[in-house]
Amino acid sequence: MDKRRLSQIIATIINNANISGFFEKSIYKGPIKNVCVPGLNCYSCPGAIGSCPIGSMQAVIGSIKYNISLYIVGFISLMGIIFGRFICGWLCPFGLFQDLLYKIPFKKIKVNKKINNVLKYFKYVVLVIFVILLPIFLVNEFGMSPPYFCEYICPAGILEGGIPLVLFNESLREIIGLLFVWKMFILVGITVTSIFIYRSFCRYLCPLGALYGLFNPISFYKFKIDKNMCTNCNDCVRKCNMNIEIYKNPNSIECIRCGDCIKTCPAKAIKKEVSL
Repeated sequence: MDKRRLSQIIATIINNANISGFFEKSIYKGPIKNVCVPGLNCYSCPGAIGSCPIGSMQAVIGSIKYNISLYIVGFISLMGIIFGRFICGWLCPFGLFQDLLYKIPFKKIKVNKKINNVLKYFKYVVLVIFVILLPIFLVNEFGMSPPYFCEYICPAGILEGGIPLVLFNESLREIIGLLFVWKMFILVGITVTSIFIYRSFCRYLCPLGALYGLFNPISFYKFKIDKNMCTNCNDCVRKCNMNIEIYKNPNSIECIRCGDCIKTCPAKAIKKEVSL
């Protein structure tokens, strides 16, 4: 097992360390739940000990609790400045789920460059509309709004929260409605596409990845190309599952820092560095 896979597994276990929640059929709501985890891990998972940063951000944005909103923005910004999308590649539980799906031996689809260059901006549309605008403008008389992304789009929510709670809680099974069916439809779609297309959700729909990606060019953790050693062989481009021309833009906002390009470079021209 390589270091990245081990890191993903450990992060997933730590994020969902409340094992008793599965037996008690309940969601942990203790003091640790006030702290966000760095990756996409559903608040409603019975095992979750922390909050999802996107879920927390949209739940309070546009509400009267601006101090909490500033904390969430500050947390995401701090994680982004230090790590960038390294979190997506090494610490995100739902990223691990997609990586494992892609391991299933079926013919893989390399998304056309032009199509990919259009689709990759959809996650910013999701971020702006579902995480920011809807919670700001569609609020109730108390100035609060539901977490629209969590309720209507997030596949991690139904995988980690919806399915376990319904399986373990008979009373919840009796009130399953259209929203649950809709979320299952999205999860099935993401699951199937992730078998053939590498990290389809991360690349095209994830608002947390969109936010972290904005920090990639300025994060402390970076990739660097030694132009004197690079032979322009394009091995790194062929290896990259995120469709990045890494030798041209080693700190692309799409890069999840998986490190496959570093391993495949015959000239050892791609380096990792930490700089302030």
